[in-house]
Amino acid sequence: MLAAERHERIMTALRSDGAVRVVELAEKLGVSEMTIRRDLDVLDEREALRKVHGGAIARGNRGVEPSSTAKAARQHAEKVAIARAAVALVEDGMTIAISAGTTTLEFARLLLGRPSLTVVTNSISIFSELTAHTDGSDPTVYLTGGSRTPSDALVGPIANATLDTFRVDAVFLGVHGFDIDSGLTSPNIAEAETNRRLIATGRRLFVLADNTKYREVGTAVFAQIAAVDTLVVDDGLDEPSRAELTRHVSRIVVANAVSP
Repeated sequence: MLAAERHERIMTALRSDGAVRVVELAEKLGVSEMTIRRDLDVLDEREALRKVHGGAIARGNRGVEPSSTAKAARQHAEKVAIARAAVALVEDGMTIAISAGTTTLEFARLLLGRPSLTVVTNSISIFSELTAHTDGSDPTVYLTGGSRTPSDALVGPIANATLDTFRVDAVFLGVHGFDIDSGLTSPNIAEAETNRRLIATGRRLFVLADNTKYREVGTAVFAQIAAVDTLVVDDGLDEPSRAELTRHVSRIVVANAVSP
């Protein structure tokens, strides 16, 4: 199979799934993993995709916001590992704020059965997850109002005004992208403003982000990287990138992900 044909098939798979893995592509195209890695290097240089640990993801425009369903299917093992590492940082009796997002939803699921916690969130999915039982065994949860985005966040003036009335011990935030120069970003300007208000409610900021979010830059900046107290990321983030980030982030927690 010619390189051009492989490249086209790789891009077709990427357009269909939003992400591709080296192992699966090698098996599907009948070539070595080394060949696939070289193909991904070429396509990354052409800015046709963005190479990440173990594969590649689609390179979208900065203002494009994928749906929560589309995002949930990507890096699922990594998101679960991040959630497990992050929940170990939550102490009984805390009041925390949780932003909308697929990684933060995995995190919220692990808070079930902890009634001493109080949670403020702008995510309908997280609110539903934490209030499914009525026996008093789960956290107390407050949901902001607002307009719903494709990423399942409630944003806008109503959400912002609600958040201004809260003060919490810690904020657990999911992000579209994080970058040393550009900071924390979102493709949605209204969501960026709501995230800014969410961050302002807390004494400490915990960012939960898988390795594909590093160097991803959305349209709107809502915080600088130095604002992050703790970054919880999976082990797909390479050592040079971690070393780079340690000069800007107070603490990095690396979660060990076992990919399927």
